[in-house]
Amino acid sequence: MKIRIGERLIGEGKPCFIVAEAGVNHNGDIHLAKELIDAAKNAGADAVKFQAFKAEKIATMYAEKADYQTRNAGKDKSQLAMLKKLELDEKDIGELYNYAQKNNIIFLSSAFDRESIDLLNDLGVSAFKIASGEITNLPLLKYVAKKKKPIILSTGMSTLDEIEQAVKVIRENGTKDIVLLHCVTSYPARKEDANLRAIETLRREFKLPVGFSDHTLGVTIPIAAAALGAVLIEKHFTLDKSLPGPDHKASLEPNELTEMVTAIRDVEKALGNGVRRLTEEEREIRKKVRRSIVAKEEILKGTIITESMLDFKRPGTGIEPKHLDRVIGRRTKKDIMPDELIAVKNLE
Repeated sequence: MKIRIGERLIGEGKPCFIVAEAGVNHNGDIHLAKELIDAAKNAGADAVKFQAFKAEKIATMYAEKADYQTRNAGKDKSQLAMLKKLELDEKDIGELYNYAQKNNIIFLSSAFDRESIDLLNDLGVSAFKIASGEITNLPLLKYVAKKKKPIILSTGMSTLDEIEQAVKVIRENGTKDIVLLHCVTSYPARKEDANLRAIETLRREFKLPVGFSDHTLGVTIPIAAAALGAVLIEKHFTLDKSLPGPDHKASLEPNELTEMVTAIRDVEKALGNGVRRLTEEEREIRKKVRRSIVAKEEILKGTIITESMLDFKRPGTGIEPKHLDRVIGRRTKKDIMPDELIAVKNLE
């Protein structure tokens, strides 16, 4: 199954779709957000993704921050206050969408409420991203599914039953094009918790394209996910890990994002098509390093060849050792010198 997002087809046999997750790493600053778009484009990412939400529609005034948010964004603010500071207004989101379009990179955004879904839909986004925390928010899934655009659904913190229910609701409400993202919702996630083989589990269970939303440190794990067949890789990035905010520390900086994209493209080239074949270089090298049947000693014309008269040496341009039985017992037509390759034309 293949899904179109913008001009790109996503699915098995297609290049991995790489999403540079800017998220809230703009810190509420439109200029910083544009710099993130530039960095994503320069790194070679296919898409840059932000988050569209109204803080009051996500969290109550009593909601506490997650531990990682407290560690990275300070202890003195509630989740609501933190989110409010990271919010982009409708004008900003529209400006970023247009800026991404101008720079020829696909604009994506997670949507956390109906108003944000409507805004993104009106802008003309080519797909919706639904974050892991919303996978049981079935009313939201019903609403976004009715827009009938592809949905990228993160599955962090969820059971197979919860994923099945979410997929069922999305399909029943009008959207068939779904990409599931295996995800471990920890910031940062431990490498030993990545469980990349779950990519294949999701693919087998749901018969859908499956990617990977990565929260581990560094670039090793998303590269491995691409090698295992993830059709989409999503990775947080920032301009500077030392900036204040909840996600910067677990993000890649631009040079690391470039390294990841380059490595994934190299992996794709290396995977090939699975057909066992010789490269042109191998065809040439084997002439030099394979062995041929040669004379161990001088063999006079008219001699019946025995195995004791023969040896196997480079180059590999003569009769291969595996055809020894075609040489033994034959009579020579000419004198053959030591180390001379045995040739069929010189045998009766």
